[in-house]
Amino acid sequence: MTNILRIVVEAEEIVNFLKSEMNFKEVYQNVLYKRLINYAAQERGITVTTEEIEAEANRQRRQKHLEKAADTLAWLADQLISPDDWEVGIRDRLLAQKLAEAMFGKDVEPFFVENRLEFERVSLYQILVESEKLAQEIYYQIEEGEISFYDAAHLYDIDIQRRKKCGYEGNIYRFDLEPDIAAAVFSTPVNELIGPLTTEQGYHIFMVEEFMPATLTPERYQEILDNMFQNWLANELEYVLSAS
Repeated sequence: MTNILRIVVEAEEIVNFLKSEMNFKEVYQNVLYKRLINYAAQERGITVTTEEIEAEANRQRRQKHLEKAADTLAWLADQLISPDDWEVGIRDRLLAQKLAEAMFGKDVEPFFVENRLEFERVSLYQILVESEKLAQEIYYQIEEGEISFYDAAHLYDIDIQRRKKCGYEGNIYRFDLEPDIAAAVFSTPVNELIGPLTTEQGYHIFMVEEFMPATLTPERYQEILDNMFQNWLANELEYVLSAS
């Protein structure tokens, strides 16, 4: 067994494994994406400097608490990559980020403004049951003050994890909800019952704890930018493949 494990894994073995695990297409597409990024960046004169690579490498080291050079080398060895491989990966990611910013950075804010409603959030509670009759009974019991929403969710919700959280769903974006449910949730005042509403999952009763208006946070900016860039890559790759 020891001798087998010491054998170097050949490239062909890796390819065959990826194919057998149905992961080959994704890797293949990512390789082509890398080519597209390099070509588009070259066309636009976008490059990554040695200083930028070094700064990102230092950031990653701090994040992983790799204080000494030996710690970094040990981590890289554990990942089966060399320092040069690591720098190439950093360079590729930084180049993609710079290209995405150059191509779509100016479009993020207009897109956000145009779709602002979709980025509104609510702090949402839910009770989901399989029976319409039970849903109606729970609704009226909460309305009459016979039981609190939270206790009812803890007792009746069909989802075990949500039951443990007394119905708490979290901070939910409008686009995460089905259109009919989103319309009802975002038009009902805080702490008022909503429902029962019917979906394929069952019968829902909702309650909003807080409305959170849409704001273009750095995280949201990056998410929109990444989506625009990924859509461009997918469309560009489809065009290249169809033309070849």
